[in-house]
Amino acid sequence: MRVYPDKLSEQLARKLSPIYIVAGEEPLLHMEACDAIRHRAREAGVEEREILQVEQGFGWHQLMESANNLSLFATSRLIELRLGSQSPGQEGARALEAYAQQADSSSDILLISAGRMERRLLQSKWFKTLEGKGVHVPVWPIDHQRLHFWVRDRAGRHGLDLDQEAARLLAERTEGNLLAADQALIRLALVHPAGARLNAQAVAADTEDSARFDVFNLTDACLRGERDRAVRIVSGLREEGIEAPVVLWALTRELRTLLSVRQHMDQGQSLEHACKAQRPMIPEKRRPQYQQALKRLPLKRLHKLLLLSQRIDQAIKGAAPLPTWASLADLALTLAGGRGMLAEMADSYRITLPGRG
Repeated sequence: MRVYPDKLSEQLARKLSPIYIVAGEEPLLHMEACDAIRHRAREAGVEEREILQVEQGFGWHQLMESANNLSLFATSRLIELRLGSQSPGQEGARALEAYAQQADSSSDILLISAGRMERRLLQSKWFKTLEGKGVHVPVWPIDHQRLHFWVRDRAGRHGLDLDQEAARLLAERTEGNLLAADQALIRLALVHPAGARLNAQAVAADTEDSARFDVFNLTDACLRGERDRAVRIVSGLREEGIEAPVVLWALTRELRTLLSVRQHMDQGQSLEHACKAQRPMIPEKRRPQYQQALKRLPLKRLHKLLLLSQRIDQAIKGAAPLPTWASLADLALTLAGGRGMLAEMADSYRITLPGRG
């Protein structure tokens, strides 16, 4: 059974399952989900706790030994299997399946803590067996378009009331870093009275920019047409020490994908078939973003952006006199539908469209 973090407390109140799998890369939500399971287990009288850390050289026989060993002090235990980013492999898969088969006859609780799981693991036999016997709690990052709602709800936990603009500002300053968002709310609760309604000015005065981004946040912002956010993410990536070639690779990959989709559609294919023809295939939930981007960006502009990306690549290698990060910001802005300095740079460095000379 799959239960999302915001519904976990309801599931725990109804029934304590024999197996829980908490998997994902959002630290705050991951930590809180595991803590909620531990707390509920203690309430149910499970006092003894055993931790198994899966790392190189880990013997999977330890799991079954833990399950079969009777405790001298308790009738049930919480067994925490910390998988992290490790894959269980064939030996681990067999051990986990064997544990699941006897889970109904055991009073122990198994809590598996894992990082982000790839699709192939989610479709594996061992995972489906565990999920069928227990609860899978997928911990995904909160989409930035919904983040301000999460911030407002979280503020209520700390006795604060944020207006819409204050919530949006804090969400912008802590995007990709829920721990920083929660810590900012704790600090605000310390300096403002309980129940205080805060505006954007109050949030701006008492919080710092702690947002964290990756190149996939950038390409999503570009496809969605979020111009200001795209430029802000480029600046954030630079401050975090992400190398310029990595940023350029991500933007160029999206440009080539957009061009490929456009070419398939110009040949008479539907958007759906054009997206399916890409390698890797564009997931269904992302196809509306490509559709929006193609409406904004005519074919000539896509070609011009690709030529600019080639010049940026030369600049990174020291073979062209373009300002690298300013050019990357301009490339991202234009891909998102804005109009920066691209036309001026194209004229200055004689970046021409195919067929224009």
